[in-house]
Amino acid sequence: MRVNFKKCICYNEGTGGYITLVSVLVMGAIGVAITVSIILLGVGSSQTSFVDERSNQAKGLVNACVEEALQQIHDSISFTGSGTFMFGQGTCGYMVTNGGGSNRTIVSSSTIGVMIRKVTVQINQLNPTIHISSWQEN
Repeated sequence: MRVNFKKCICYNEGTGGYITLVSVLVMGAIGVAITVSIILLGVGSSQTSFVDERSNQAKGLVNACVEEALQQIHDSISFTGSGTFMFGQGTCGYMVTNGGGSNRTIVSSSTIGVMIRKVTVQINQLNPTIHISSWQEN
């Protein structure tokens, strides 16, 4: 009597598709995570650039205000007082005070959006030219 053994390679025929499906899902999740990270980094970088630009605009505006105050002092050595400027989306103001003799102090600030820049300038000589002893951002 002869026994006929069939070779039986047994596996569950339905598992191959599930492994592929899970692999695709995992790879897709990783791809989405990478994409979201890159988008968020780009948005953060754009916001930082916007704030830097506003800060530079406010700095330029406050310097323009100080220059206007210096022009007022140049035109009238006895000038003390204040003034304001509106330029584009920002405003600035300055105040000139007499510290006695040739000493003057200019305090200026500018605002663009929520960005505020301030400068204090000390003058210790008016004739024959204006001499700035200190220009300090606050």
